[in-house]
Amino acid sequence: MMDISSLSVSLSTANLYSDMGVAIMSKVLDTAEETGDAIAQMMEAALSGMGQNIDIRA
Repeated sequence: MMDISSLSVSLSTANLYSDMGVAIMSKVLDTAEETGDAIAQMMEAALSGMGQNIDIRA
């Protein structure tokens, strides 16, 4: 059986790990959004001139 002080420390540690997990997941989400935006910009740049020229030589 745990005493109150040990239980308090355990709960505090669990809360700390939970808060750390949320902070890390928030950073991962931010990074994924930035990566997605960069990919979208690259795709738009790659398609910007597509279809404007026709090669009539075979």
